[in-house]
Amino acid sequence: MLPFARVTIIGLGLIGSSIARAARAQMPTVRLTGHDADPQVRAVADQLRLCDDIADTAGAAVIDADLVILCVPIGAMATVADAIRDDLPADAIVSDVGSCKEDVARALTAGLPGAVIVPAHPVAGTERSGPEAGFATLFQGRWCIVTPIEGMPEAATERVGEFWRRLGANIELMAPDHHDRVLAVTSHLPHLIAYTIVGTASDLEEVTQSEVIKYSAGGFRDFTRIAASDPTMWRDVFLSNREAVLDMLQRFSEDLSQLQRAIRWGKGDELFDLFTRTRAVRRSIIEQGQDDAAPDFGRLHE
Repeated sequence: MLPFARVTIIGLGLIGSSIARAARAQMPTVRLTGHDADPQVRAVADQLRLCDDIADTAGAAVIDADLVILCVPIGAMATVADAIRDDLPADAIVSDVGSCKEDVARALTAGLPGAVIVPAHPVAGTERSGPEAGFATLFQGRWCIVTPIEGMPEAATERVGEFWRRLGANIELMAPDHHDRVLAVTSHLPHLIAYTIVGTASDLEEVTQSEVIKYSAGGFRDFTRIAASDPTMWRDVFLSNREAVLDMLQRFSEDLSQLQRAIRWGKGDELFDLFTRTRAVRRSIIEQGQDDAAPDFGRLHE
């Protein structure tokens, strides 16, 4: 038995369009309704036939929904909640895909009083955005972290988890505040570092921008991929999860200072030990199926 018969997706970018494609592939009888605030995105989604119906307003999109998934920037959650409040069915479950959970839980419970809300975060994505960027296998073998809100029905959490399992994801339950600290380390801080490194390289007066691009080694090139991620989304992430990000950034700054001292004083053993430990982390990620061992991240070289 399917966990939901009628699913509404608000926001049809990379994640929203991938959910639509994956649902089509794995649960073809589910009726999909979509909406995006951008008329151009709605037109493209309609051309791609991502959903059975593309609604012109968020309210119209949720009228008969069993599950509503908000695939919008974290800063827009409150606005969308306000837009769907009067049309949301009493028995519908509202979820989301944001990478910060405490702020989302606060915004949705305040904006949708009485609604059943089950926040979630599929830990998957690419640097691309827009409805054309999505693909049906994005969530295969990836983790989806479901962060139940205290007082919400346990059955609703189970249904949302089953929906993501049908899309190919592995499910983990986590408290919203713990989720935000974990993701501050594994996702938010790496993005912040990538934005900083790429910005620093582009600002160096003694190195021209053409040289930075022309001689990009693998490490810098991979940072540019991360730094190409959606600016609206990541602005909202850093502002929403600022306490955890600042905490992890302080820890990183301390570790960086220690590394700086090791290089200055020629402590080769200390550097070797650090690089050995970090290499083991990479191997563990591959062993757990969160990446593959293809050389150079699977790039094809003629």
